Amino acid sequence: MNKHSGSFKSSIDMNKFRLRSFVDKLIDLAEVDIHEEPVSLSDVSKIIESTSRAVLFKNAGPEQVELIGNVMGKRSRLAAAFNTTEKELVQEFQSRMDSPQPVIEIKSDEAPVHEIILKGKEADLTMLPFHPQHQFDGGTYLSSGIDYTVDPETGRTNVGCRRLSLRNRHEAGTNVTAPSDLRGIYQASVKRGEKLHVNFAVGSHPIDFMAAGMRVPADEVTLISTLRGEPVPMVKAVTNEVKIPADAEVIIEGYLDEKGYCEPEGPFGEYMGYYGPMHMDPVYHVTAITMRRDALHQTVLHGCGKILHRAESVNLMALVLESRARIILKSIAIEPVDVCAKLSTGEGQNLRVSIRKTAPGQAGRVISSLFGALPLLKHIFVVDEDIDVFSDDQFEWAMATRFQADKDLIVLSNMLGMPMDPSLGGRPVGSKAGFDMTIPFNSKGSLAWRPCAAPDIDSKAQYKTVYQALESGPMFFVDIMDSVGSKDGREIALELDELNNSGLITRLQNGEYSLSGEVTE
Repeated sequence: MNKHSGSFKSSIDMNKFRLRSFVDKLIDLAEVDIHEEPVSLSDVSKIIESTSRAVLFKNAGPEQVELIGNVMGKRSRLAAAFNTTEKELVQEFQSRMDSPQPVIEIKSDEAPVHEIILKGKEADLTMLPFHPQHQFDGGTYLSSGIDYTVDPETGRTNVGCRRLSLRNRHEAGTNVTAPSDLRGIYQASVKRGEKLHVNFAVGSHPIDFMAAGMRVPADEVTLISTLRGEPVPMVKAVTNEVKIPADAEVIIEGYLDEKGYCEPEGPFGEYMGYYGPMHMDPVYHVTAITMRRDALHQTVLHGCGKILHRAESVNLMALVLESRARIILKSIAIEPVDVCAKLSTGEGQNLRVSIRKTAPGQAGRVISSLFGALPLLKHIFVVDEDIDVFSDDQFEWAMATRFQADKDLIVLSNMLGMPMDPSLGGRPVGSKAGFDMTIPFNSKGSLAWRPCAAPDIDSKAQYKTVYQALESGPMFFVDIMDSVGSKDGREIALELDELNNSGLITRLQNGEYSLSGEVTE
């Protein structure tokens, strides 16, 4: 075992984007359940799924390690990661994406994650808290890995999120079957008869996870810097040339061997809330494990069925999807009022958009543009600006009162689907639907389409009588009350009755009161 002194020369704050520092922040925000008592690894997932808060185990497993779970399973916690509010979160995300940041490389003796270095036989995976996560999983899993690899053909670093399943002390399984950049890089390496070095960061800030779930046509490490808003410190691994974040909690170094897809992996509870099947995958060989002296281990709430809205990946991807949808709509000159990717639909299958319509046909244009640019979407719902897309009650009201299936439903067939959507029955393509739940453009403003609500009466008298008020123009009953300073309304009804009996007033089509002779259209 190799240990550094812990006196780091770098001027970079190595704790600013450390997972432990973020967890301390969540504790201050009362977002964490803390378990001081010893907890068996077999109970970890059950405890995490029982609460909406993050869970910190002070003594997990026989090694009694510190283990944090579900730090990213709520929008308020993501806002805390970006040091902003939930309301401003998408705007802050977009602002950072507009300001690219570089990467800084530091030396090994400056890297906290190299405080402890275990190589060869000492790099024992069973010292890490792999644990059973779902009832029918194929083994024990470490679900919080962020993988770093360099594409031998381009020299670019690829970053992704991937699980590891424990095979033995020095080997693990992982999913390189699902569509990803890593799959393409690995398959090309197998064709050349080469192994592929991959390093996993275990214990990372939520921003790093968000960057890992995105794809950019560049060195993807720069995306971590960009979302952090400042350069990320990278250090070269101790057993290969792939660089990893120096401020991570734990790093697992190793390689996928050149034998290709040769061993079964899975099943595993996947991001759509159902099990992904067992499939053949490559073997991952561990060459080193490095970590901070006081490393905080991490597990991710993933694929949790009926509480999918609390899963960490769906909360991360919802923010990315909402931001991308806004950018797409602005590019076609439609300013969205709000965008909501529903968490319970599994990484953005259902998207709600509210717009302020300025011309007929805009809802259909929104639907076609978003399906064209975001192919994994399945259902798009477009509503008017008065509907809060984050409110299920308002959304259901709009669906019930503003949507007719024979004219407002747009169905597209033979479209690329979400790979883990079980309703596809294993097919790569399926159907998509767009729902125009907006008020007909030429009907907006009519009383029949005005939402009912309690009156807002200031009762600041401008006129002495109802007749004088109506001389200024037609008014609804409450507007008359307001204009003459009435706090009651019954006396207004009596005065209107007298005026009506005298033939001095009439009613307009929308129900307004008007002096006789006023235009009634």
